Amino acid sequence: MKTTNTHITDVFFDLDHTLWDFEKNSALAFETVFKIQNLDIEMSEFLPIYIPMNREYWERYRKDEINQKELRFGRLKDTFDLLKFDIDDDSIVFLSQQYIHYLPKFNHLYEGTIEILDYLKTKYNLHIITNGFAEVQENKLNNSYITPYFKTVTNSEMVGVKKPNSLIFDFALNLAKAKKENSIMIGDCIEADVQGALDAGLDAIFFNENNIFVTENIKQVNHLLELKKYL
Repeated sequence: MKTTNTHITDVFFDLDHTLWDFEKNSALAFETVFKIQNLDIEMSEFLPIYIPMNREYWERYRKDEINQKELRFGRLKDTFDLLKFDIDDDSIVFLSQQYIHYLPKFNHLYEGTIEILDYLKTKYNLHIITNGFAEVQENKLNNSYITPYFKTVTNSEMVGVKKPNSLIFDFALNLAKAKKENSIMIGDCIEADVQGALDAGLDAIFFNENNIFVTENIKQVNHLLELKKYL
């Protein structure tokens, strides 16, 4: 039984951590870079420190506390410091560049991504709204073969603001020629995707992969195929 209104025409997705499996692809990118550079770093030691560090830096970036350069350098610098791994700043900058080069080359998607996109594309106009960087996100979409599903892609570099700022949702709606009352946003971040969309006048569904507690008034799914309950 569907619980959302029947007037939805346009569905907006976040990309990283929603359709594109960021953690899996990121781990593979680091594994590749470390091997090429002959760095003796165990992924089992690196990732448990880097993953929360990266999330912390992205939150700071989303709040405009740091810029892109500081994000890319700082998350690695702080991780290596905590690991007590001896590496100079120039090497960190190079590793960061190599990581960004290899990251979009991996194309793992969340289970159910293609099936749900095939299901939705015949019923709705599909779009992307992402805080990620334009060139990297474009490569992720192309290399995972999901670009054709989306009529528009809005990224924060195009707009000059990031989710949850309502201006990025307004920009995306205008680009999609969609009305907010007929649109819904799906993403993994309560603040940026869900609350941001709700504040901008769109409906929203939380992709709650880790099954964290959220209030009952927030629509949520734990698996992408559960979106069929709402759409």
